[in-house]
Amino acid sequence: MRGTRRALTMAVSVAVFVIGTLVGFRLLTAGTEDAVATETCESSVVKTGSDLNSNVVTVNVFNASNRSGLANRELINLQANGFLGGQIANSTSATKPRHVAILTNDRDDPRVKLVAAQFKDDVEYAAPDVQVEQGVIVVVGDDYRGLKNEARTTIKTDRDIPVCIPVIPVP
Repeated sequence: MRGTRRALTMAVSVAVFVIGTLVGFRLLTAGTEDAVATETCESSVVKTGSDLNSNVVTVNVFNASNRSGLANRELINLQANGFLGGQIANSTSATKPRHVAILTNDRDDPRVKLVAAQFKDDVEYAAPDVQVEQGVIVVVGDDYRGLKNEARTTIKTDRDIPVCIPVIPVP
């Protein structure tokens, strides 16, 4: 009985090794052409007078402070309020806010207003000098104090807002 159990254990081990080797080799040698391109989002429009929700607004956070990891922490906090995460990095902007700044050419954009409503500090505004693919650009400074405890996550729009709703592929 003991010999039979050893033989069975050895057979299962060999089978797992062979299957793992074959699958691993196949993954190692698979080309990128095997990957299926899928859309990451679906374009839509939030109509004038409708509620714009934070879950369709992308926020990019850049750190202009001496506090390591501040942009990352604040993007995580904004995502907890429903916002979509964009880029995080140390700031290369000429804007060096004491607290927080939003880089925009349109302070009245509902997306900008919704993001600005998240902060404890008064928000400074400046022209964008950082390139991002999409979304609102936030720069945090040395005296940044964080987000409000219960900031609003919707705002009425005064214009049509094009949004990109994330698509999660289902296998």
